[in-house]
Formats: sequence, C-alpha cells, structure tokens
Amino acid sequence: MKKIVIVLAIITTILVINKEEKVIIPKEAIRFRVIANSNTKEDQAIKKKIVNNLSTEIKKITTLDTSLQNSRENIKKQIPSFSKVVAETLKQQENEESFSIDYGMNYFPQKEYKGIVYEEGEYESLVITLGDGLGENFWCVLFPPLCLLDTEEAPENVEYTSFVKELINKYF
Repeated sequence: MKKIVIVLAIITTILVINKEEKVIIPKEAIRFRVIANSNTKEDQAIKKKIVNNLSTEIKKITTLDTSLQNSRENIKKQIPSFSKVVAETLKQQENEESFSIDYGMNYFPQKEYKGIVYEEGEYESLVITLGDGLGENFWCVLFPPLCLLDTEEAPENVEYTSFVKELINKYF
C-alpha cells in the first residue's frame, strides 16, 4: 500500500510541475514594442540588435518601478536614452533608416501568448518603429515587468514532454 501512495504522490507532483504556467497581462499594463522596417533578414537582425542593446534601459525601468504611475514617469525620462541607443545601433550597423519613438496609446494587433489571446486595440505603450514599420515586431510588457529580453525567436508550437509522464501514461 505504501508503494501505491508513493507512486501516486510522484505522479501528482510530475503532473503539477509539467502544467504550463499562463501569463495574463493585466488591463493596466504598459507594453513595449519594436517594429522592424520589413521582414528581410537584415531588418529583422537590426531589430534584434536594437532590442539587445536596449536591455540595460529596459532593466532600469522594470527593476525600479513599483507602481503604474512610477513606471510612466520613468519611461518618459528614459525616452532620450532609448533614442540614443537606437541611433547608435543603427549607425554601428551602417543603417540610415529613420525611426520613431512613441509613448502613449498605440495600436497592437491581436496576439496569442502562452495560450491566451490578447485582442487587438489601443494600449498604453512605448513603441519604436524602424523605417516603414512593416516587419515583424518584438513585444513585451514593461509594467508589470514581463519582459523577457531573449530576442532569439523561440518556436511557437513546441511541446515539452516528460519521460516519466510518458511512461505513466503508457502503463496507467
């Protein structure tokens, strides 16, 4: 009987650990978006480089902010730093594209993230648009801080499995 209880406890633990965590963006959030000029490899690489180079500025905002109002103030203060980083990155890449930075209510298309669909609409956000802004974009949430600054594109349809879970499913 003890063995059955232990096996059930292990099974329950494994199933709980393997359950995917859902991240819900609250209604009062500040989003961040960097929109590439186009979907060419070069333009997408520049977008990723800009996001990487902005990581210090983003971390300043996300680690200092304890309230929505505080976050708004810090973002506004950091806009000149963001602009400087983008301009320097474009110069280093020998790219003469124009760019714009807009903080306020900006359009976001519908997005699915971790199984949750976020409707298209106008959201409080900091948006950096490179050139014509016709390419894929990087986005995250500055407040509350949900930015993961890994710009490597992860496959969207990856399913993680557990060898132990597969064995349990096979035999029980």
